[in-house]
Parts: sequence; C-alpha cells; structure tokens
Amino acid sequence: MRIDGLYFITDPSLTKQGVFKDTEQVLEAGCRIVQYREKQKPLDEKIAEAKELLALCKKHNALFIVNNDVEIAKEVGAGGVHLGQDDMPIAEARKILGNKVIGLTAHNVAEAVEAEKSGAQYLGISPIFHTDTKKDAGEPAGVKLLRDVKEKVGIPLVGIGGINGQNLEQVFEAGADSVAIISAIVCAENVFDAAEKIVQKIEGLK
Repeated sequence: MRIDGLYFITDPSLTKQGVFKDTEQVLEAGCRIVQYREKQKPLDEKIAEAKELLALCKKHNALFIVNNDVEIAKEVGAGGVHLGQDDMPIAEARKILGNKVIGLTAHNVAEAVEAEKSGAQYLGISPIFHTDTKKDAGEPAGVKLLRDVKEKVGIPLVGIGGINGQNLEQVFEAGADSVAIISAIVCAENVFDAAEKIVQKIEGLK
C-alpha cells in the first residue's frame, strides 16, 4: 500500500458528526489512508471503534493505521501503526506486527534518519505549520524541515500540522508524498466536499 495523497486522521474532539461518518465521507471523497487517533476511551471501546473503521477502509481498499497502540493494531488486524518518539521502539513493534506498515513521527533530520535505519516505512514530519489539534506538537518547523529530511532519507514523508487546501501545494513542493489533515476537513460545513476538494487538488499536483 502506497503512502501518498491525503492521509486522514480521526479526531473525536473536533468532529461534528462523529468519526465514523467523517471517515466514510472522506473515503467516498477518494482518501485512501485513515489513521484512528483516540486517547481517552477505554480499551474495549477503542477496539470496537477500530474494527468498525477498519471495515469502512476495507470497503474502499484503503490503508487503516492505528495511532500509537501496537496491541490494538494487532488485535483488529489493522494495516499498520503510527508511532511517536516516546512510543514502543520500531524493532519491538515489528516483532508484534510482522510485515504491517509502521510509521514514525520525526521532528528533525536526526530523528528521521534514525527512524529509517530502525525500519520505519514512512515518516510523519511534524509540525509543518501551527496546529491546535495536537497540543504538544511544538513550534512549527515550516516546509524547510521537509526539504532537509528529503535529502537524507528515501522513505515516504507525510507532512503534518496545520495543513489545508491553501498551503498544501508548498508542502508537496518541499518533498512530501502525503499530507495529514484533520481540522480543514472535519470542521468544514460539508466534510465530503472539503475532502474531495483536497483530494482533487493533490491529484492536480501529481
């Protein structure tokens, strides 16, 4: 499964219509990567939600990624997991998940290089612009970080943080293969329309 185009991340705190409806509409709009991010709910609820989202992704032949939690990813049969710098090491996650996709967030070139060496299959480069959806994201690095990382690693890069239909072009120009978008989609009046416009804009850049 390729890491490119729109990479949608669910957000229970921002959604107006629920994460299932958001995901369904984003998939119908042409998105083919969905990450399930849920920090608050009990484990059994997370597993139930992840199973339902996975079923939606399978219907659209999309990659389903679980944020942070390797055990949930394994339990539900997700396509992969996305790890942060403080989560389980990639080597350990690989033992549990086998050949599933493992991505890692990197905030600088050194972290990116190390992640590739450790076996990450893609990198989330964060934060590119200012974002309110992740309170601990840190200061925005701008597109320069993408350019710098692109020179040093050969795996796909996902730009994360404050990306929307107005600024995504410069993110791709800097070397991103994909863009992670939350608020510009789920906070829109019409989620399907917002996602479709972004998918079409990305297609036009290829």
